[in-house]
Amino acid sequence: MNVSNSAVRIDAWLWAIRAYKTRSAATTACRAGHVRLNDKPAKASQIVIPGDTIRIRMPGFERILEVRQLIAKRVGAEAASHCFTDHTPPRPKLPALGLPQRDRGAGRPTKKDRRELDRLREMRDGG
Repeated sequence: MNVSNSAVRIDAWLWAIRAYKTRSAATTACRAGHVRLNDKPAKASQIVIPGDTIRIRMPGFERILEVRQLIAKRVGAEAASHCFTDHTPPRPKLPALGLPQRDRGAGRPTKKDRRELDRLREMRDGG
């Protein structure tokens, strides 16, 4: 693993641990205010040190990462997972919409299935 003892920028670290697919995506997220370092908005050029807490706002949830090890170059997922501690709370389950769910791989619904779904949607929508 390519571990760096010198200073590492937050955008490079986020890319190296595979939080973002590209370094430019990590930089853009920092500029947009989606990344916070120790509860303060982070600029892409800010330096991270072990013990820092990074909050990354993703669509629908927020990841909370603690820096354990500095890393400047992108490595495999297994090696990257040793560089941070994930404190993200588990995501809540989405409530069921009340509509029956088809089994994955069951194919297209038959005409009878579609009529039953339409009937249920009408009842739900009050129509």
